[in-house]
Amino acid sequence: MTHVVTDSCLRCKYTDCVDVCPVDCFKEGPEFLVIDPDECIDCAVCIPECPVNAIYAEEDVPAEMMQFIEINRRLAPDWPTISRTKLPLPDADKWKDVPDKLSQFPL
Repeated sequence: MTHVVTDSCLRCKYTDCVDVCPVDCFKEGPEFLVIDPDECIDCAVCIPECPVNAIYAEEDVPAEMMQFIEINRRLAPDWPTISRTKLPLPDADKWKDVPDKLSQFPL
């Protein structure tokens, strides 16, 4: 089992989660983060650190966000590892409460 970054991270990219990850399984893309399912050890320490509740255990991903399981798997091998907190995207506060961002930013 692994953890999955979902829609809430899109256009925000808060990185509080990466500081607590003991195995550096987060990967950074231009618009959001993903979790590498081959590196995640299912420790769950990242979940409470996410200020926008974007991280779920794979078995808890809401039905409307199931496509993020595949998105994380597909993008993780190509994106660089991020292991230290960075500033969120400049307009993160504007986007943090917007639902269904994937429809506006298809991946």
